[in-house]
Amino acid sequence: MSLTNYSALTHIADEGAPLVFAFHGTGGDERQFFDLARQLVPKGSVVSMRGDVSEGGAARFFRRTGEGVYDMDDLARRTERMVAFIAAHKAMHPAAAVYGFGYSNGANILASVVMAHPDLFERVALLHPLIPWSPAPVDLKDLFILITAGRRDPICPWPLSDALITWAEQQGACVTTHIHEGGHELRQEEIAALSKLMSQ
Repeated sequence: MSLTNYSALTHIADEGAPLVFAFHGTGGDERQFFDLARQLVPKGSVVSMRGDVSEGGAARFFRRTGEGVYDMDDLARRTERMVAFIAAHKAMHPAAAVYGFGYSNGANILASVVMAHPDLFERVALLHPLIPWSPAPVDLKDLFILITAGRRDPICPWPLSDALITWAEQQGACVTTHIHEGGHELRQEEIAALSKLMSQ
């Protein structure tokens, strides 16, 4: 059953409240952003998943063969697995707006889901994503998206972040960004930008 594709923490709110999916980074788990999601959308339902891939004991959402080198076949399979999971939860909340946010590896699987099925979400935040491939064109005109990055991020090089921002704009998404001069760390200003996206 698609609802059980992932181990997850959930909080179910009133019918019609937003439904928020939270995606952790490499080595995180379903607890990493669960409380943050509750704080960002206090009246919303929350689903916070644990990645089902282990890399040296660190949970991830898809396999890679090296830093920044993805197993693209595995990414495609796990994207569809995640799509089915999200769609199943969405079907249980037909009146809810659906939001998602993810950090690092969580941002990457979320971006892949959006690229494959842009109709699943109304609002998405990609915090320090790394998309090392050239995404195909897709209609994102109904999507509000926040992309954050660090110009000195050793894991997500700025040129790739910049390319992703440009791509999202070209697909018609309503794009906002928060770029800092640091590295891969998640800064408070990014959380403030995320909060603004989720509360609009």
